[in-house]
Amino acid sequence: MPFNPLLVKPMRDELAKLGFEDLLTPEAVDTAMENAKTGRTLAVLNYYDRSAETARTAVGRALERTTLRPEQLVTVFDEQDIEATARIRSYFPEIPPSSPSFAFFIDGELVAFVPRHRIEGRDPDSVAEELTAALNESYE
Repeated sequence: MPFNPLLVKPMRDELAKLGFEDLLTPEAVDTAMENAKTGRTLAVLNYYDRSAETARTAVGRALERTTLRPEQLVTVFDEQDIEATARIRSYFPEIPPSSPSFAFFIDGELVAFVPRHRIEGRDPDSVAEELTAALNESYE
């Protein structure tokens, strides 16, 4: 059963303030991934727990620390946007479901993925360092 939309709104808003577009439907995901065929896209699979709080804080810090900001920032909310989450995961089927997580695409190809186990139990600055490195490395 999906999370209550009122409970997740502040979490959605955190990413919206950073410039992330909420992908609420499978069709919105497909459109974003079509746009991802050129340029760089960062996708956040958002969630409702402490590790997701760390992830949201970390992604903001990582975007502040890099001058290589992706052209497209998108997000789905696992256990809220269930079909959209399933659709975005279909673009990287070899990776087990993991939320929160980050997926980096260049010209439609997945070049980096940061799963939950590399977020959970860490502080936001450590995760931000890893994200910043992945963003910077993915541009080389």
